[in-house]
Amino acid sequence: MSLLENVLSQIFTWISWCLDLYMVGTGLITVVVLWIGRLLVRHAWYTHRLSCFNKPPTRSWLLGHLGQMQSTEEGLQKVDKLVQNYRHSCSWFLGPFYHLVRIFHPDYVKPLLMASANITIKDELIYHHLRPWLGQSLLISNGEDWARRRRLLTPAFHFGILKNYVIMFNSSAKTMHNKWFRLLAESNTNIELFSYVTLMTLDSLLKCAFSYKSNCQESPSEYVSAIVELSDLIIARRHNILHHWDWIYWRTQKGKQFKRAISVVHRFTREVVQKRRALIEQQKTTDTQSNITPAPQRKKDFVDIILLSEDKNGQGLTDEEIQAEADTFMFAGHDTTASAICWTLYNLARHTHYQEKCRQEVVDLMEGRDEHEIEWEDLSGLPFTTMCIKESLRLHCPVQAVTRRYTQDMELPGDCTVPAGTICLVSIYGTHHNPAVWANPHEYDPLRFDRANLKSISSHAFIPFSSGPRNCIGQKFAMAELQVVVALTLLRFRLTPGENPELGSSSGGVRRLPQLVLHAEGGLWLQLESLNTSDLKEPSDT
Repeated sequence: MSLLENVLSQIFTWISWCLDLYMVGTGLITVVVLWIGRLLVRHAWYTHRLSCFNKPPTRSWLLGHLGQMQSTEEGLQKVDKLVQNYRHSCSWFLGPFYHLVRIFHPDYVKPLLMASANITIKDELIYHHLRPWLGQSLLISNGEDWARRRRLLTPAFHFGILKNYVIMFNSSAKTMHNKWFRLLAESNTNIELFSYVTLMTLDSLLKCAFSYKSNCQESPSEYVSAIVELSDLIIARRHNILHHWDWIYWRTQKGKQFKRAISVVHRFTREVVQKRRALIEQQKTTDTQSNITPAPQRKKDFVDIILLSEDKNGQGLTDEEIQAEADTFMFAGHDTTASAICWTLYNLARHTHYQEKCRQEVVDLMEGRDEHEIEWEDLSGLPFTTMCIKESLRLHCPVQAVTRRYTQDMELPGDCTVPAGTICLVSIYGTHHNPAVWANPHEYDPLRFDRANLKSISSHAFIPFSSGPRNCIGQKFAMAELQVVVALTLLRFRLTPGENPELGSSSGGVRRLPQLVLHAEGGLWLQLESLNTSDLKEPSDT
């Protein structure tokens, strides 16, 4: 009897397990079916609402343009064809997951970028991958949180502060040039620009943000290596659509690698912020308790200024918020500016008549000076060099596109409406290369930005730093560094196109590589010729 009971008990237990598995399986299938159904209904709704825009040929109704966006030279050439065929805009579908409107004409760009920040949202397609690194910083935050941060950060980019930063730009540029002089002394005249310029911009940012002399241009730095690694990992994640979901990505080897690198970066900025806040509080206490006139203090850096900033209620940013903004400053400031410097020098190397004209402008500016350093007041004395920089920013813009979503429908010319929630991909590259906007858009012509020609340029035809309320807060910082580094480089070196030693071909046939910023496949190679070795002494940046 007991044997029969045991057998029956096991049978009933097995049946119970089967029923449980059946219920769980049925539940999961139901959830998946409902999710797919919702996805398809949403896809059909967006397909209908975006029918007012021209739609390039798709692989199928379901897959849309999935796999057609490429971060390669061929990908940029496809953007050129889109612009030629559709002139101002088109719809774009990445499967049933992402629904976009691609914009590449100033008349269509303007109403989107100039829209109130209250209705503008940074979408998750691009910016979600940055959130673990940059937190709820100015670059990613929305609404009132964004507005408060913008007000508190604005003093850090005031002209009076930028004057101090110019000293750092001179110092970091001279360190890089010293390395180049040493290479020339060893008969190494062929260099890859990005490898040197990226370290130089990181060096200057560390000085401007933290008053930290990392010596990263001369020796390895764990913090700098972690920043470079994070940038590479974000690019890799963006290209793998399965890694867009956190619950998959954090279980991969790349995800674990990202967490290790991010811990290095966060630890560094956290310690700097905490130590600097303690120092400021200590100075306040000392000044309050002492009747003695306080000793002159060092010039304030980025972290100092945002630590002291307060809103109308007397509230400042927390340590976590300051850490996020400092991380954003380093991320957004080093790679973009490095790319802009490299492509400007590349374009001047390929157009020697423009290079010589810029060089003469700098030589005239430096006439009669013992120290060859660019000062803040000198920047307005470089009009042609600035024109060449702007034309390079048009032709080889570091950031190829920005994306936005809106909480309400957006009306565009031609009776086109962008439904609320749609991702608007504003193609900076497409706008800068639109033949309906720019004559001979693929030619390098700095005279486009001559004062006499500026009136004919649409207000949103040139948008390297975006535009509107959510434009780049650091654009004057970036332009100042560009002017200083380009001017000093032309003063000390003559540039000609170089060769990639592995390919053995001239850099005149360079293949562009759009990643987080615009790079070049195999690097950007130039030949150097020394023009001046008399000012190798490091300038003071105290």
